[in-house]
Amino acid sequence: MGPGVAWGDYDNDGWPDLYLVNQPGPWGAHAGPEAPFSHLYRNNRDGTFTDVTLHAGAANRGGYGMGAAWGDYDNDGHLDLYVTNYGRSVLYHNNGNGTFTDVSDRAGVANHAWGMTPVWADYDNDGYLDLYVTNYLNYDLRGVPSGAQSEEYGANVPFTLNPSSFDPAPNRLYHNNRDGTFTDVASRLGVANPEGRSLCAAFSDFNLDGWLDFYVGNDISSNRMYQNLGHGRFQDISASSWTEENRGTMGIAVGDFDGDGGMDMFLTHWIGQGYALYQNLWEEQNRRGKLHFSDAADMYGCGEIAMGDAGWSTFFFDFDNDGHLDLLAMNGSTLEDKGNPKLLVPQRPFLFWSQGENGFYDIARSGAAGTALKQHLVGRGAAYADLDRDGDLDMVVMTNNGRPMLLRNDGGNSNHWLSVHLVGTRSNRSGYGAKVYLEAGGKRQLREYGVSGSYLSQSAPEAWFGLGRHDRVDKVEIHWLGGRTQVIENPPFNQVLNVTEE
Repeated sequence: MGPGVAWGDYDNDGWPDLYLVNQPGPWGAHAGPEAPFSHLYRNNRDGTFTDVTLHAGAANRGGYGMGAAWGDYDNDGHLDLYVTNYGRSVLYHNNGNGTFTDVSDRAGVANHAWGMTPVWADYDNDGYLDLYVTNYLNYDLRGVPSGAQSEEYGANVPFTLNPSSFDPAPNRLYHNNRDGTFTDVASRLGVANPEGRSLCAAFSDFNLDGWLDFYVGNDISSNRMYQNLGHGRFQDISASSWTEENRGTMGIAVGDFDGDGGMDMFLTHWIGQGYALYQNLWEEQNRRGKLHFSDAADMYGCGEIAMGDAGWSTFFFDFDNDGHLDLLAMNGSTLEDKGNPKLLVPQRPFLFWSQGENGFYDIARSGAAGTALKQHLVGRGAAYADLDRDGDLDMVVMTNNGRPMLLRNDGGNSNHWLSVHLVGTRSNRSGYGAKVYLEAGGKRQLREYGVSGSYLSQSAPEAWFGLGRHDRVDKVEIHWLGGRTQVIENPPFNQVLNVTEE
């Protein structure tokens, strides 16, 4: 099922560092002192990294690692790290000196379940990050006969690989008590999704009212859309929003791919189900009535093309800086390779290049994106960042039972760009949830800062804009959580713009 990856600047030097989640071995392997562990790599700012895991104290030893996410939960100016595990999950508090302290039990977020994708988001706009953790199922193998078979989506699969064989586990919404502790309010607020077998979640202000809504991707059960009504209240609008699909959803990407000012969603699914591209109709409906989405995947060329694939991590990103959001989708089966049952069936990823209104075109399988993405992989987690600060977005890809792949972008910086990095003061220090608008060349682009989850993974928290050949930015407009707006006129481009909330 794993592992995942997270980019975050834990030492505040302006360069993204990298956390790779690992597992001690095959399922049920004893996590002894010689077992593999997760790794924290510090960016050396010269294209290389240094493994600082043991010095930092963030190895996640003993944990059967799944996903990770960075967020400054105590607003002390240093990114903290949450790692999900099968069993006890871990919250690493950043001590500000290059080391971390495990505060999971004291903070009340150890979870003790099969944790999957963690997402930091300030759902109640109180200026402190809360934490949503998706939990998969209660994986109890006691009493399961060896070699037992079952059926999943019409295919015969081992009983132990079929999610329907096991009971689902409820998700957690850990409310930040603003004193270093958290309280799970998921059940009380009606967002635990106890029947969900959840794999991923993504927060976004889908109806542009200043409150973060969120969507949960489930396996063998219907996905859920929760509309934030403000002040700690949510409403399940899954059916009325037309997003209550019942496919095996692994990954969620959120972004305004069509440039209409509303946040859309892309979903990856298991074999035989294709992908979904949910186009947000809120702006089209003139912001009236109910929030609705329409699946436009086939119309844009990114739906049925994946019928033979099992999709996992996915994200929108403008890899060529042309001002259009492109799309990555990682694939890799959970079924065993008949030639070697110790391995899983590899599959090739998709890199969908945006042609604007003409839809997406996959350039990975054609080889146009280079040989790295033309390989067959058992892909899982993936995330992007400008790791070398050369003006284009690179990425890291995690593979099951294989090496991670660090993929440098060569050529995306031939166009102009601007990266916006936020520091909150009255809103949460990480700036997560703010909307960042950029106007250039008669076009208005929207990015939502730091809240969009993928499968087990987190991309670098920054708002990245491609400008194409335009050599002038008219303005950057930031809508902070809580309603305050800040405008920067005519900022310089081809650089990182650091903005502190006023």
